[in-house]
Amino acid sequence: MRTLFTLPVVMSVLAATLLVATPACAQREDEQLWLQVNTNVTLNDDVRLTLEQIARFSDRQDGLYQTEFGGLLSYRVIKGVELGFGYRKVGAHNGNTGENEDRLRQQVVASFGRVTTRFRVDERFYPIGSGVGVRIRPLVRYNHPLGRKGLALFVSHESFILPNSTNWGQRSGYERMRNLVGLVIPIGQQVSADVGYLNQFRPDRGGARAQMDHALSVQLTINLHTALAPLTHD
Repeated sequence: MRTLFTLPVVMSVLAATLLVATPACAQREDEQLWLQVNTNVTLNDDVRLTLEQIARFSDRQDGLYQTEFGGLLSYRVIKGVELGFGYRKVGAHNGNTGENEDRLRQQVVASFGRVTTRFRVDERFYPIGSGVGVRIRPLVRYNHPLGRKGLALFVSHESFILPNSTNWGQRSGYERMRNLVGLVIPIGQQVSADVGYLNQFRPDRGGARAQMDHALSVQLTINLHTALAPLTHD
């Protein structure tokens, strides 16, 4: 059983994932930088508050194109399973043609050894038009320890599924996927950084061309007190 998840196996899975994420129909590409800081504050043995800050930069969208600020309250129902509810304020900047957005989120995070899963549902509110855009985001992540305490290789996949359409522009269907590979780097006893390559693919939908984003992703996680939060991404 110890040889089941060797590094070659993990890299083979990663290669297959990236092949799936790189269809020939991708007609438009962009280079990006994604930065995120999560601060986890333990309120008691079962409750944690996470404060989130995100900034994303794009070549095609003239620099900083999106910011996100929010919080998430998590409750551990049993060992390895957490429920969460949160809010994010999303800002559009420079070449971003979207609008500012308010977003409510509910999620279930479950950890099974080296594997972490997250099932998230977003409710999106736009200042233009009526209607609430619902978005479903299942994610799975595998962490492979590399010897030094806290140092690990990780791979993750996330899909974005839109069950409804709105009059402000959300169209139902499969909207995008994100695949990420990188390293978890311990910085201190309660601080770590996820640094990696993120590939985001949006299929052509509603006349819009397919798009492939290549991003350097850097996420800093700060755990205050002693409880460590399950590692996921955005």
